[in-house]
Amino acid sequence: MARRAPLHPDHLSFALALDARLRGTSRVWSPFSVGEALGTVATGARGRTRSELEALLGKGLTAHLDALVEALEPGAAGTPELESATSLWVREELRVDPAFAERLAGRRSSSVRTADFSGDPEGVRKAANTEVADLTRGLIPELLQPGDVQASTQAMLLNALWTRVVWAEPFDPGKTAPAPFHAPRGAFDTAMMHRSADMPFARSDGWAMATLAGGEELFLDLLLPPEDADDADQAPLPPIRILERLYGTAKDARVRLALPRFEITGRALLSSPLSAAGAPTVFTPDSDLSGIVDRRLLIDEVVHQARLRVDEKGAEGAAATAVVMRVASLAPPPRPEEFTADRPFSFVLRRRGAALFMGGITSPEDPGPAEG
Repeated sequence: MARRAPLHPDHLSFALALDARLRGTSRVWSPFSVGEALGTVATGARGRTRSELEALLGKGLTAHLDALVEALEPGAAGTPELESATSLWVREELRVDPAFAERLAGRRSSSVRTADFSGDPEGVRKAANTEVADLTRGLIPELLQPGDVQASTQAMLLNALWTRVVWAEPFDPGKTAPAPFHAPRGAFDTAMMHRSADMPFARSDGWAMATLAGGEELFLDLLLPPEDADDADQAPLPPIRILERLYGTAKDARVRLALPRFEITGRALLSSPLSAAGAPTVFTPDSDLSGIVDRRLLIDEVVHQARLRVDEKGAEGAAATAVVMRVASLAPPPRPEEFTADRPFSFVLRRRGAALFMGGITSPEDPGPAEG
């Protein structure tokens, strides 16, 4: 009989649904931190807002949140180096719903505090960043950037996560050597770690999975897509049916593993991906979060940042999520469009009816700073 996937089914479904909307380049994010923050907010949602969030996070919302709590608890193997904290920041004049406050109090390392959003939004931003930086051991020093917290902000739910993993069998640093990595833009040499050892391994539908074990029941699953997959250069995760099959059929095997030593940091504004994943209403004036405070709120933005380092000894990761909320009755300010010219682009320099210059840039050369 195939073994059940180790991840809670609602959590796995949510993680894959959102990850599919974050592809395009190298990425790192925390389904735990986003799930903890968004799931906690969802317990205070009502009507269509609640239905959409449950469709994304699972109708068994309590069970999903319980699975996150369980991930933090000590086990037979010991207490993991794993910490998480969640806090609700609200204006002093707002009344927090007693049932919501009780549910939040039941979360690990949770708190409710008042915040002077209207009088000192910058001070609140800095205080929140300090809280995140402290818990993440300085790995995420500035989750919230200037402008993320405004005088119109009514409430903010903040989660931070930190963990450190020590491999059960460390890589031998003496075997780390430069080797080609075949990136979408061409191969380049990078520090490649090597190990031949017994570890969980599985193949299915062209995918391969190898799992590195750390102490205290921590694992790192490494997933290679089929080489001929259309989106292989985006480092996708497998569809849920294939991932469950990989987990279900994994067996200890001798594996000759080559893995790049890497560190990656990612920051994302998640309102658009979450809307596309099936929960748009909570970001609109139709939002109903009346089970949180005695004022109709919408989510202005979900700010997320994560960082992960993997080396010969183990891995260290940190993540933080801020769900920033404001009054739903206020007309939403126009959301700025994103235009980041970090890939080939074209241009036209014109005056009246004439194009003075036209062309394209595929590999910019820096002329240096403007003179004069």
